[in-house]
Amino acid sequence: MKKLAAISFLALAIAAPLQAAGPDFPTPAPIAYMEDMSSGAVLFAKDADRRMPPASMAKMMTVYVAFDLIKKGELKLDQKIEVRPETWKKWHSQGSTMFLGVGEQPTVADLLKGIVTLSGNDACVVLAEGIAGTEEGFVNLMNDRAKKIGLANSHFGTSNGWPDEGRTYVTARDLAHLAAATIREFPDLYKSFYSLPSFTWGKTLGAGAAIEQGNRDPLLGKVPGADGLKTGHTEEAGYGFTGSAEQNGRRLVMVVAGLDSYSGRADESVRFMRWGFAAWSTKPVVKKDRTVGTVDVQGGTANKVAVVAPRDLNITLPSGLSPKLAGKIVYQGPVKAGFKKGDHVADLIIEGEGMPQQVLPLVAAEDVGQAGFFGRAWAGLMSLLHLA
Repeated sequence: MKKLAAISFLALAIAAPLQAAGPDFPTPAPIAYMEDMSSGAVLFAKDADRRMPPASMAKMMTVYVAFDLIKKGELKLDQKIEVRPETWKKWHSQGSTMFLGVGEQPTVADLLKGIVTLSGNDACVVLAEGIAGTEEGFVNLMNDRAKKIGLANSHFGTSNGWPDEGRTYVTARDLAHLAAATIREFPDLYKSFYSLPSFTWGKTLGAGAAIEQGNRDPLLGKVPGADGLKTGHTEEAGYGFTGSAEQNGRRLVMVVAGLDSYSGRADESVRFMRWGFAAWSTKPVVKKDRTVGTVDVQGGTANKVAVVAPRDLNITLPSGLSPKLAGKIVYQGPVKAGFKKGDHVADLIIEGEGMPQQVLPLVAAEDVGQAGFFGRAWAGLMSLLHLA
């Protein structure tokens, strides 16, 4: 059962709140989405849940899987993977390429640079085969990880997003969620791989000249703080981009898709991200470790637990707007015992006129173990008698 607890934010209230609605962003992009990772606020959504082919934006899922394995110690950045003749034959001239050669042994780090910076279709398949034996096996890993991180309306049929008769599909909302998960879960790897201006392959191989290619990210060098993520283009999908930038501790994630030209994608991506930073601002609401309230606990050594902010929590408002805010704690409860300090057990929902509803995480302030048999029986009796 979902429980609600009202929280007052009188310290943040303004006597005469502005009545303005959130700012609009007129865009020719058929699909567009923007979220502020600092607050969880959705700043803009246009057909954000429509299924669409991702083209090379699917490669973000391939990179996520690789980053996850590296973090777990199951894959090494200096691990070498040999390019199979069959793989080279199929992919050496199919769309974007890293220009891998038969029998070459690039490292995992080389292949990640080839995927992120160069959008290499060949690099994706070589990495997939090196990790899972076959691309099909790797795709199973992609879909497994996608499910675990909550990509509710996406499915992957290839490692590189090459057209596959509709088996691969995503939504703009899911792409933004994938980007945010990558940034949150693998900050060091993200920083190392996602904002390289260019990458050169073949310099030390002794076979032909080295080939340097630039990063296709349209935000790099044009929007301060831009550092990722991935473009995509096929005839079916049009031109799309999932991007992120951070300014003054505030990080935005954006998606545009279905545009009809390379230059249109570049211009609209820059315009969209600049709008996100200019038209919206953040406001602090709860400091890290501050107790916000309590939630009920079932079957535990305590029948309630305090919930606190896991980090400084902010909300995102249209620039110049200072509305009166109302907050409530929401959770599926009573929360079943057997959780640790810092576990996510509830959310704080903030609402105010003229701003989007925002959902911020709250975590347990202490461990609560499971009660023994007699403890559970006593708690059940107290609940029955309405004494607990």
